[in-house]
Amino acid sequence: MKKNVLLIGASGGIAQALIKQFINDASLEHLVTVSRQALEPLSANHEHILIDSTDETQIKAFVDQQKTKFQFTQIVCCTGVLHTSGNQTLKPEKRLEDMNLAQFEEYFKVNTVVPALWLKYAVHLVDKAHAVITVFSARVGSISENQLGGWYGYRASKAALNMIVKTAAVEYKRRAPNTVLVSYHPGTVDTELSKPFQSNVKASKLFTPEFTAQKLILHTSNLDPEGSPYYLDWDGKTINW
Repeated sequence: MKKNVLLIGASGGIAQALIKQFINDASLEHLVTVSRQALEPLSANHEHILIDSTDETQIKAFVDQQKTKFQFTQIVCCTGVLHTSGNQTLKPEKRLEDMNLAQFEEYFKVNTVVPALWLKYAVHLVDKAHAVITVFSARVGSISENQLGGWYGYRASKAALNMIVKTAAVEYKRRAPNTVLVSYHPGTVDTELSKPFQSNVKASKLFTPEFTAQKLILHTSNLDPEGSPYYLDWDGKTINW
């Protein structure tokens, strides 16, 4: 089966590794990547488009154009923020007193609203025969597994994203029933997002972007639409919502 892939947030470390994985896949027909940064296409079937995903009008314009060209079999939204967002420095909260409005707004805008907007429009882009949409969640977004506390804004934004995915899956089952929705926890990856927190991570649990890309593609390749949505970790194991 030929693959048409859309990769959102293409400038990050995991996204860069995913691009290389997809380009080297013989079944790839076309790869479209989008981000706010310019990116040199890596092959003749790789197209990069500049889009600010916080601007809904840009997303809509892109989708209106693309839906007449491609039906995507795989969409991966790699957007996310933990400690730095543009010129803002964010610091995961350790106690109640650390919570503040500006930080909450940024966490929710990038981690929740941006993927939600793409889910809103992606229903017009998916291949009706079969498609997988993956968004980057996190294990700390699990409400039932939260025993440590802290990280209020980041946890809440990822938990809210999980609820968006769960809710959207209900509608996708009616409108695009062969589409699988996945909230994916990639683990702790050696990228800029995790840099300040790597000292507390065992070497065996600090993954390279290349390893992470391989695992994501592997674990999202053969999912049954009947079971959608899925909340999976880097090892393909189910996380409790």
